[in-house]
Amino acid sequence: MKIPDRPEYQLETRLVHEGQHRTAFGETSEALFLTQGFVYESAESAENRFLNEEPGYSYTRYSNPTITMFEERIASLEGAEAAQATATGMAAVTVAMMGQVQAGDHVVAARALFGSCRWIVEDLFPRFGVGCTLVDGPDLDAWRRAVRPETKAFLLETPSNPSLEIIDIAGVAKIAHDAGATLTVDNVFGTPLWQKPLELGADCVVYSATKHIDGQGRCLGGVILASTEFIETKVQQFLRMTGPSISPFNAWVLLKGLETLSLRVERQTETAGFLADSLHDHPKVRRLTYPGRPDHPQADLIKRQMRGGSTMIALDVKNGKAGAFRFMNALKLIRISNNLGDAKSLVTHPATTTHQRFTPEQRGEMGITDGLVRFSVGLEHRDDLLADLIQALDRV
Repeated sequence: MKIPDRPEYQLETRLVHEGQHRTAFGETSEALFLTQGFVYESAESAENRFLNEEPGYSYTRYSNPTITMFEERIASLEGAEAAQATATGMAAVTVAMMGQVQAGDHVVAARALFGSCRWIVEDLFPRFGVGCTLVDGPDLDAWRRAVRPETKAFLLETPSNPSLEIIDIAGVAKIAHDAGATLTVDNVFGTPLWQKPLELGADCVVYSATKHIDGQGRCLGGVILASTEFIETKVQQFLRMTGPSISPFNAWVLLKGLETLSLRVERQTETAGFLADSLHDHPKVRRLTYPGRPDHPQADLIKRQMRGGSTMIALDVKNGKAGAFRFMNALKLIRISNNLGDAKSLVTHPATTTHQRFTPEQRGEMGITDGLVRFSVGLEHRDDLLADLIQALDRV
Protein backbone atom coordinates (compact mmCIF):
# COMPACT_ATOMS: atom_id res chain seq x y z
CA MET A 1 0.00 0.00 0.00
CA LYS A 2 1.47 3.36 -1.00
CA ILE A 3 1.57 5.92 1.80
CA PRO A 4 0.27 9.45 1.21
CA ASP A 5 2.36 12.57 1.69
CA ARG A 6 2.60 13.54 5.36
CA PRO A 7 4.54 16.13 7.41
CA GLU A 8 8.09 14.95 8.13
CA TYR A 9 7.71 14.27 11.84
CA GLN A 10 10.47 12.67 13.88
CA LEU A 11 10.65 8.89 13.96
CA GLU A 12 9.15 8.45 17.42
CA THR A 13 6.16 10.59 16.44
CA ARG A 14 5.57 8.66 13.24
CA LEU A 15 5.68 5.37 15.13
CA VAL A 16 2.69 6.54 17.15
CA HIS A 17 0.63 8.43 14.58
CA GLU A 18 1.46 7.34 11.02
CA GLY A 19 -1.22 5.45 9.12
CA GLN A 20 -4.02 6.28 11.55
CA HIS A 21 -7.32 6.31 9.66
CA ARG A 22 -10.19 6.99 12.06
CA THR A 23 -13.74 5.93 11.40
CA ALA A 24 -16.72 8.21 11.98
CA PHE A 25 -16.71 7.08 15.64
CA GLY A 26 -13.44 8.96 16.28
CA GLU A 27 -11.66 6.14 18.11
CA THR A 28 -8.31 6.86 19.79
CA SER A 29 -6.76 3.45 19.14
CA GLU A 30 -6.76 2.19 15.56
CA ALA A 31 -9.84 0.19 14.65
CA LEU A 32 -9.59 -3.56 14.15
CA PHE A 33 -11.51 -4.64 11.04
CA LEU A 34 -12.23 -8.35 11.51
CA THR A 35 -13.92 -8.97 8.19
CA GLN A 36 -13.22 -11.33 5.33
CA GLY A 37 -14.91 -9.33 2.62
CA PHE A 38 -16.58 -6.03 1.77
CA VAL A 39 -19.89 -5.02 0.17
CA TYR A 40 -20.41 -2.77 -2.84
CA GLU A 41 -22.98 -0.14 -3.72
CA SER A 42 -23.56 -1.81 -7.09
CA ALA A 43 -22.39 -4.56 -9.42
CA GLU A 44 -20.58 -1.86 -11.41
CA SER A 45 -18.69 -0.82 -8.29
CA ALA A 46 -17.58 -4.39 -7.65
CA GLU A 47 -16.33 -4.65 -11.22
CA ASN A 48 -14.40 -1.41 -10.93
CA ARG A 49 -12.78 -2.43 -7.65
CA PHE A 50 -11.48 -5.63 -9.20
CA LEU A 51 -10.18 -3.61 -12.16
CA ASN A 52 -8.43 -1.24 -9.72
CA GLU A 53 -10.41 1.61 -11.28
CA GLU A 54 -12.21 2.52 -8.03
CA PRO A 55 -10.67 3.00 -4.58
CA GLY A 56 -11.75 0.69 -1.80
CA TYR A 57 -11.39 -2.84 -0.49
CA SER A 58 -12.68 -6.06 -1.98
CA TYR A 59 -11.24 -8.99 0.01
CA THR A 60 -8.99 -9.19 3.08
CA ARG A 61 -6.65 -11.61 1.32
CA TYR A 62 -5.81 -8.61 -0.87
CA SER A 63 -5.96 -5.84 1.71
CA ASN A 64 -7.89 -4.54 4.69
CA PRO A 65 -8.08 -1.16 6.50
CA THR A 66 -6.21 -2.46 9.57
CA ILE A 67 -3.52 -4.01 7.40
CA THR A 68 -3.22 -0.76 5.45
CA MET A 69 -2.57 1.16 8.66
CA PHE A 70 0.24 -1.20 9.62
CA GLU A 71 1.74 -1.00 6.12
CA GLU A 72 1.66 2.78 6.07
CA ARG A 73 3.28 3.09 9.49
CA ILE A 74 6.13 0.66 8.81
CA ALA A 75 6.71 2.19 5.36
CA SER A 76 7.05 5.62 6.95
CA LEU A 77 9.55 4.26 9.47
CA GLU A 78 11.59 2.49 6.78
CA GLY A 79 11.49 5.41 4.34
CA ALA A 80 9.86 3.22 1.68
CA GLU A 81 7.33 4.22 -0.94
CA ALA A 82 5.22 1.15 -0.32
CA ALA A 83 4.81 -1.92 1.88
CA GLN A 84 3.10 -5.30 1.71
CA ALA A 85 2.34 -7.17 4.93
CA THR A 86 2.52 -10.97 4.98
CA ALA A 87 1.53 -13.78 7.33
CA THR A 88 5.09 -14.46 8.56
CA GLY A 89 8.64 -13.32 8.06
CA MET A 90 9.38 -16.35 5.88
CA ALA A 91 6.32 -15.52 3.78
CA ALA A 92 7.86 -12.08 3.24
CA VAL A 93 11.17 -13.58 2.09
CA THR A 94 9.48 -16.18 -0.12
CA VAL A 95 7.09 -13.74 -1.80
CA ALA A 96 9.76 -11.07 -2.29
CA MET A 97 12.19 -13.51 -3.92
CA MET A 98 9.75 -15.72 -5.86
CA GLY A 99 8.10 -12.64 -7.34
CA GLN A 100 11.39 -11.61 -8.96
CA VAL A 101 12.41 -14.81 -10.73
CA GLN A 102 11.26 -17.45 -13.19
CA ALA A 103 12.70 -20.65 -14.65
CA GLY A 104 16.10 -20.01 -16.19
CA ASP A 105 16.99 -17.14 -13.84
CA HIS A 106 19.83 -17.13 -11.33
CA VAL A 107 20.11 -15.80 -7.76
CA VAL A 108 23.22 -14.90 -5.75
CA ALA A 109 22.89 -15.09 -1.96
CA ALA A 110 25.13 -14.74 1.07
CA ARG A 111 26.10 -18.08 2.57
CA ALA A 112 25.35 -16.88 6.13
CA LEU A 113 21.55 -16.85 6.07
CA PHE A 114 18.82 -17.92 8.47
CA GLY A 115 18.26 -21.64 7.86
CA SER A 116 14.84 -21.28 6.23
CA CYS A 117 15.99 -18.40 4.01
CA ARG A 118 18.89 -20.46 2.76
CA TRP A 119 16.52 -23.37 2.08
CA ILE A 120 14.44 -21.09 -0.17
CA VAL A 121 17.34 -20.24 -2.47
CA GLU A 122 19.37 -23.43 -2.15
CA ASP A 123 16.64 -26.12 -2.17
CA LEU A 124 13.34 -24.62 -3.33
CA PHE A 125 14.50 -22.47 -6.25
CA PRO A 126 16.30 -25.27 -8.14
CA ARG A 127 13.06 -27.30 -8.14
CA PHE A 128 11.57 -24.61 -10.39
CA GLY A 129 14.60 -24.08 -12.61
CA VAL A 130 16.10 -21.11 -10.77
CA GLY A 131 19.83 -21.45 -10.15
CA CYS A 132 21.58 -20.24 -7.00
CA THR A 133 25.15 -19.41 -6.04
CA LEU A 134 26.11 -18.94 -2.38
CA VAL A 135 29.00 -16.60 -1.58
CA ASP A 136 31.01 -15.35 1.37
CA GLY A 137 28.94 -12.25 2.12
CA PRO A 138 31.66 -9.79 3.23
CA ASP A 139 33.79 -10.61 0.13
CA LEU A 140 32.63 -8.17 -2.58
CA ASP A 141 34.79 -9.92 -5.18
CA ALA A 142 32.89 -13.13 -4.47
CA TRP A 143 29.63 -11.39 -5.37
CA ARG A 144 31.17 -10.11 -8.62
CA ARG A 145 32.50 -13.54 -9.58
CA ALA A 146 29.11 -15.17 -8.96
CA VAL A 147 27.23 -12.97 -11.43
CA ARG A 148 25.95 -14.66 -14.59
CA PRO A 149 24.10 -13.23 -17.60
CA GLU A 150 20.89 -14.70 -16.19
CA THR A 151 21.38 -13.30 -12.64
CA LYS A 152 18.24 -11.45 -11.59
CA ALA A 153 18.39 -11.05 -7.80
CA PHE A 154 20.74 -10.87 -4.81
CA LEU A 155 19.77 -11.78 -1.23
CA LEU A 156 21.58 -11.13 2.04
CA GLU A 157 20.97 -10.56 5.74
CA THR A 158 23.13 -8.27 7.83
CA PRO A 159 23.91 -8.58 10.69
CA SER A 160 23.65 -12.29 9.93
CA ASN A 161 21.78 -14.83 12.00
CA PRO A 162 23.35 -15.99 14.30
CA SER A 163 27.04 -15.09 13.87
CA LEU A 164 26.46 -11.30 13.51
CA GLU A 165 28.54 -11.04 10.35
CA ILE A 166 28.22 -7.67 8.58
CA ILE A 167 27.89 -7.25 4.80
CA ASP A 168 28.51 -4.02 2.88
CA ILE A 169 25.00 -3.25 1.62
CA ALA A 170 26.04 -0.32 -0.58
CA GLY A 171 28.88 -2.34 -2.11
CA VAL A 172 26.69 -5.35 -2.90
CA ALA A 173 23.89 -3.10 -4.22
CA LYS A 174 26.27 -1.54 -6.75
CA ILE A 175 27.42 -4.95 -7.96
CA ALA A 176 23.78 -6.07 -8.30
CA HIS A 177 22.73 -2.97 -10.20
CA ASP A 178 25.76 -3.11 -12.51
CA ALA A 179 24.63 -6.63 -13.39
CA GLY A 180 21.02 -5.55 -13.96
CA ALA A 181 19.87 -7.37 -10.83
CA THR A 182 18.07 -6.31 -7.65
CA LEU A 183 19.15 -6.56 -4.01
CA THR A 184 16.86 -7.78 -1.23
CA VAL A 185 18.04 -7.34 2.37
CA ASP A 186 16.70 -9.19 5.42
CA ASN A 187 17.05 -6.47 8.05
CA VAL A 188 15.66 -8.29 11.10
CA PHE A 189 18.84 -8.07 13.17
CA GLY A 190 19.58 -4.53 12.02
CA THR A 191 16.04 -3.35 12.81
CA PRO A 192 14.55 -0.34 10.99
CA LEU A 193 15.99 1.88 13.74
CA TRP A 194 19.67 1.03 13.34
CA GLN A 195 19.99 0.27 9.63
CA LYS A 196 18.33 1.65 6.47
CA PRO A 197 19.06 -0.69 3.54
CA LEU A 198 16.99 1.32 1.06
CA GLU A 199 19.12 4.40 1.74
CA LEU A 200 22.20 2.27 1.07
CA GLY A 201 20.98 1.13 -2.35
CA ALA A 202 18.89 -1.98 -1.64
CA ASP A 203 15.77 -2.44 -3.78
CA CYS A 204 13.74 -4.38 -1.23
CA VAL A 205 13.78 -4.89 2.55
CA VAL A 206 12.07 -7.76 4.37
CA TYR A 207 11.28 -8.26 8.05
CA SER A 208 9.97 -10.96 10.26
CA ALA A 209 7.65 -8.63 12.17
CA THR A 210 7.32 -11.47 14.68
CA LYS A 211 10.62 -10.25 16.11
CA HIS A 212 11.28 -6.66 17.28
CA ILE A 213 8.20 -5.15 15.61
CA ASP A 214 5.85 -7.19 17.79
CA GLY A 215 8.63 -7.78 20.28
CA GLN A 216 6.40 -9.29 22.91
CA GLY A 217 5.93 -12.88 21.76
CA ARG A 218 2.32 -12.49 20.71
CA CYS A 219 1.88 -13.13 17.01
CA LEU A 220 3.44 -13.88 13.63
CA GLY A 221 3.84 -11.44 10.78
CA GLY A 222 6.11 -10.18 8.05
CA VAL A 223 6.47 -7.21 5.73
CA ILE A 224 8.08 -6.37 2.39
CA LEU A 225 9.16 -2.76 1.75
CA ALA A 226 10.24 -1.30 -1.57
CA SER A 227 9.27 1.16 -4.29
CA THR A 228 5.65 1.32 -5.40
CA GLU A 229 6.67 -0.17 -8.75
CA PHE A 230 8.44 -3.11 -7.07
CA ILE A 231 5.48 -3.90 -4.79
CA GLU A 232 2.91 -3.60 -7.56
CA THR A 233 4.77 -5.61 -10.21
CA LYS A 234 6.70 -8.22 -8.20
CA VAL A 235 4.79 -8.71 -4.95
CA GLN A 236 1.07 -7.94 -5.00
CA GLN A 237 -0.08 -10.37 -7.69
CA PHE A 238 2.00 -13.21 -6.25
CA LEU A 239 0.59 -12.63 -2.75
CA ARG A 240 -3.00 -12.27 -3.95
CA MET A 241 -2.91 -15.48 -5.94
CA THR A 242 -0.99 -17.65 -3.47
CA GLY A 243 -2.50 -16.36 -0.22
CA PRO A 244 0.24 -15.84 2.45
CA SER A 245 -1.74 -12.86 3.75
CA ILE A 246 -1.55 -11.46 7.26
CA SER A 247 -4.66 -11.56 9.43
CA PRO A 248 -6.18 -8.20 10.42
CA PHE A 249 -5.78 -9.10 14.09
CA ASN A 250 -2.06 -9.78 13.75
CA ALA A 251 -1.65 -6.58 11.72
CA TRP A 252 -3.34 -4.68 14.56
CA VAL A 253 -1.04 -6.25 17.16
CA LEU A 254 2.00 -5.30 15.08
CA LEU A 255 0.64 -1.80 14.57
CA LYS A 256 0.48 -1.36 18.33
CA GLY A 257 3.94 -2.89 18.68
CA LEU A 258 5.38 -0.18 16.44
CA GLU A 259 4.30 2.47 18.97
CA THR A 260 6.90 1.24 21.46
CA LEU A 261 9.53 -0.07 19.01
CA SER A 262 12.05 2.73 19.53
CA LEU A 263 11.74 2.58 23.33
CA ARG A 264 12.26 -1.18 23.38
CA VAL A 265 15.06 -1.45 20.83
CA GLU A 266 17.01 1.48 22.26
CA ARG A 267 16.85 0.01 25.77
CA GLN A 268 17.69 -3.50 24.56
CA THR A 269 20.65 -2.21 22.54
CA GLU A 270 21.98 -0.23 25.48
CA THR A 271 21.76 -3.30 27.71
CA ALA A 272 23.33 -5.53 25.04
CA GLY A 273 26.31 -3.20 24.80
CA PHE A 274 26.77 -3.27 28.57
CA LEU A 275 26.56 -7.07 28.71
CA ALA A 276 28.92 -7.51 25.75
CA ASP A 277 31.53 -5.32 27.44
CA SER A 278 31.06 -7.10 30.76
CA LEU A 279 31.39 -10.62 29.36
CA HIS A 280 33.98 -10.11 26.64
CA ASP A 281 36.95 -11.24 28.75
CA HIS A 282 35.13 -13.88 30.77
CA PRO A 283 37.33 -17.01 31.03
CA LYS A 284 34.49 -19.34 29.97
CA VAL A 285 33.78 -17.38 26.76
CA ARG A 286 35.94 -18.43 23.84
CA ARG A 287 34.70 -15.57 21.67
CA LEU A 288 32.06 -12.85 21.95
CA THR A 289 30.74 -11.01 18.90
CA TYR A 290 28.73 -7.81 19.17
CA PRO A 291 28.28 -5.19 16.42
CA GLY A 292 28.61 -2.31 18.89
CA ARG A 293 32.14 -3.21 20.05
CA PRO A 294 35.30 -1.79 18.44
CA ASP A 295 36.83 -5.28 18.22
CA HIS A 296 34.14 -6.54 15.84
CA PRO A 297 35.94 -7.71 12.65
CA GLN A 298 33.93 -5.23 10.56
CA ALA A 299 33.79 -2.33 13.03
CA ASP A 300 34.63 0.29 10.39
CA LEU A 301 31.83 -0.88 8.12
CA ILE A 302 29.41 -0.90 11.06
CA LYS A 303 30.21 2.77 11.73
CA ARG A 304 29.37 3.65 8.12
CA GLN A 305 26.33 1.45 7.75
CA MET A 306 24.54 1.25 11.10
CA ARG A 307 23.17 3.90 13.45
CA GLY A 308 23.44 1.64 16.50
CA GLY A 309 24.66 -1.75 17.64
CA SER A 310 22.23 -4.62 18.05
CA THR A 311 19.94 -6.31 20.54
CA MET A 312 21.80 -9.56 19.79
CA ILE A 313 25.05 -11.04 21.14
CA ALA A 314 26.84 -14.16 19.85
CA LEU A 315 28.58 -16.06 22.66
CA ASP A 316 30.96 -18.89 21.77
CA VAL A 317 31.12 -20.82 25.03
CA LYS A 318 34.11 -23.04 25.80
CA ASN A 319 33.84 -26.85 25.65
CA GLY A 320 31.61 -26.87 22.57
CA LYS A 321 28.08 -28.25 22.65
CA ALA A 322 28.47 -29.66 26.16
CA GLY A 323 29.62 -26.30 27.50
CA ALA A 324 26.87 -24.42 25.67
CA PHE A 325 24.20 -26.79 27.00
CA ARG A 326 25.51 -26.51 30.58
CA PHE A 327 25.46 -22.75 30.28
CA MET A 328 21.94 -22.60 28.85
CA ASN A 329 20.50 -25.11 31.31
CA ALA A 330 21.96 -23.17 34.24
CA LEU A 331 20.24 -19.92 33.32
CA LYS A 332 17.49 -18.97 35.76
CA LEU A 333 16.09 -15.69 34.40
CA ILE A 334 16.96 -15.94 30.72
CA ARG A 335 14.84 -18.51 28.89
CA ILE A 336 15.65 -20.97 26.09
CA SER A 337 13.67 -20.18 22.93
CA ASN A 338 14.31 -19.91 19.20
CA ASN A 339 12.52 -16.55 19.01
CA LEU A 340 14.37 -13.22 19.25
CA GLY A 341 13.76 -9.50 19.57
CA ASP A 342 11.42 -10.15 22.49
CA ALA A 343 10.86 -8.16 25.67
CA LYS A 344 12.08 -11.28 27.48
CA SER A 345 15.75 -12.25 27.15
CA LEU A 346 16.16 -15.48 25.19
CA VAL A 347 18.97 -17.83 24.20
CA THR A 348 19.18 -20.57 21.61
CA HIS A 349 21.78 -23.02 20.35
CA PRO A 350 21.77 -22.56 16.55
CA ALA A 351 23.75 -25.70 15.72
CA THR A 352 20.96 -27.90 17.15
CA THR A 353 17.92 -25.73 16.36
CA THR A 354 17.69 -23.01 13.69
CA HIS A 355 20.65 -24.35 11.67
CA GLN A 356 20.56 -28.02 12.64
CA ARG A 357 19.88 -29.29 9.10
CA PHE A 358 23.28 -28.11 7.85
CA THR A 359 26.41 -30.25 7.94
CA PRO A 360 29.17 -29.33 10.41
CA GLU A 361 31.20 -28.07 7.45
CA GLN A 362 28.36 -25.82 6.26
CA ARG A 363 27.83 -24.47 9.77
CA GLY A 364 31.55 -23.78 10.00
CA GLU A 365 31.36 -21.72 6.80
CA MET A 366 28.61 -19.64 8.42
CA GLY A 367 30.60 -19.14 11.63
CA ILE A 368 28.36 -21.43 13.66
CA THR A 369 30.40 -23.48 16.11
CA ASP A 370 29.09 -26.14 18.50
CA GLY A 371 29.65 -23.72 21.36
CA LEU A 372 27.82 -20.77 19.81
CA VAL A 373 24.85 -19.42 21.77
CA ARG A 374 22.65 -16.70 20.26
CA PHE A 375 21.55 -14.28 22.97
CA SER A 376 18.60 -11.95 22.35
CA VAL A 377 18.67 -9.22 25.00
CA GLY A 378 15.33 -8.25 26.53
CA LEU A 379 14.02 -5.47 28.74
CA GLU A 380 15.01 -6.85 32.15
CA HIS A 381 17.37 -4.84 34.35
CA ARG A 382 20.90 -5.19 33.08
CA ASP A 383 22.32 -6.12 36.49
CA ASP A 384 19.88 -9.03 36.83
CA LEU A 385 20.81 -10.28 33.38
CA LEU A 386 24.53 -10.00 34.06
CA ALA A 387 24.23 -11.89 37.32
CA ASP A 388 22.29 -14.68 35.62
CA LEU A 389 24.83 -14.95 32.79
CA ILE A 390 27.81 -15.06 35.14
CA GLN A 391 26.38 -17.72 37.43
CA ALA A 392 25.50 -19.83 34.37
CA LEU A 393 28.98 -19.41 32.84
CA ASP A 394 30.47 -20.54 36.16
CA ARG A 395 28.80 -23.93 35.52
CA VAL A 396 30.67 -24.46 32.22
